[in-house]
Amino acid sequence: MLELTENKELFQIDSLQRAAFTYFLDYADPVTGLIADTSLPDAPSSIAATGFGLSCYPVGVERGWIARAEAARRVYRVLRMLAEGPQSREQCATGYRGFYYHFLDMRSGERTWRSEVSTVDTALLMAGILTVSAYFSGKDAAECEIRSLAEALYARVDWRWALNRSTTLTMGWRPPGRFLPHRWRGYSEALLLYVLALGAPEHAIEPEHYAAFTETYDWIIAGGAPHLHAAPLFIHLFPQAWLDLRGLADQPMRDRQTDYFDNTRRAISLQREHACQNPGGFAGYGTHLWGLSACHAPRGRLRLWDGRWQRLYGYVNRGAPFGIDDGTLVPWAALACLPFDPDASLAALGHLVSGYPNLFSQRRFPGGFNPSLSGEGPEGWVDDRVVGLDQGLIVMMIENWRTGLPWELMRKVPAMRRGLERAGFEGGWLASQRGTSAVAVCSDAER
Repeated sequence: MLELTENKELFQIDSLQRAAFTYFLDYADPVTGLIADTSLPDAPSSIAATGFGLSCYPVGVERGWIARAEAARRVYRVLRMLAEGPQSREQCATGYRGFYYHFLDMRSGERTWRSEVSTVDTALLMAGILTVSAYFSGKDAAECEIRSLAEALYARVDWRWALNRSTTLTMGWRPPGRFLPHRWRGYSEALLLYVLALGAPEHAIEPEHYAAFTETYDWIIAGGAPHLHAAPLFIHLFPQAWLDLRGLADQPMRDRQTDYFDNTRRAISLQREHACQNPGGFAGYGTHLWGLSACHAPRGRLRLWDGRWQRLYGYVNRGAPFGIDDGTLVPWAALACLPFDPDASLAALGHLVSGYPNLFSQRRFPGGFNPSLSGEGPEGWVDDRVVGLDQGLIVMMIENWRTGLPWELMRKVPAMRRGLERAGFEGGWLASQRGTSAVAVCSDAER
């Protein structure tokens, strides 16, 4: 646990964490409990944002921002809707084979935006479901029901079906019966997907499928050390919002005497180096202003504030090194990277607070900003939406830095240990702790 001192900097962090948490109160449907993808009017629910929201409720309870009973009611509402939603080939279903459509109607829970059944977004949702099953461990009826629903939802996911008779998991499926052509192969946020699929109590995939996933890892040399490359920042961060990978290594990492946690530290360093070198000559870039990841931006050829013309890419995976960079940055980077490089993160946060005050005007960080475009202030273009995924990542990573609560909860889930061990992970907490069940026994009367 990190010992915190009272100062202005940490007050700012607490304020930002609380503001990010309240997104999941303000943008949750009162009937289904689903969480909106963004703050834009009439935005559908994203099942990934819902997974992050579920994971944030325990943080809110522990911080005193929501009562435990109220958080339990919100969680139960979501799990009940997911359990009762139609699982079929029909266009208006909620999901299929235990997986869920990427975007759901906030009120009905039915598929919207002609979205796909998404394997990785279902994994993010299941991670949230397992988090609340570990946290709500009491023997009262409400918490027993949460665990019962969580267990059933996770067991229902047919991970083997998503292999579609191949060695790696598909990215998704569309009704009435067509798998997407792309697969999760090579380093990506799907690291979490494979751990969940390996650890599942039913329909689990085999270790050979994880080996096929890692077979095409792209290794480079960074600072004289092997580095597993992924240009967008979120790829490194999303799995580790839940998975405590400090000192844990699978075979590819052991072969290079490193681990995913240290690899993320190098990824942050590479992004900072890119910002200092600033090959695109973009405004503001430097050692304290960095953060390239997936986000929205304008699209097309636009004139920058210095008169140059620049192609902007809209919504795309930005990253460094060897990634897309059009001057658009994600302001949440500093907070989300706190567990990995607190010195760099705190310096970046201070720089944002002092130099880009309009990013804080709505309490919550927007999805992105581009200081090279003309705007009302030094921020330049600022996204008009707040993104649920970003807010969840902020809440969880700040808490992992402060107390480690999200990591602690997932270490209690037997499926996480099982999945990591079947993937070949060794060391870290796997070596120092015996697997423990987060499930308390409930009598029939308590149910």
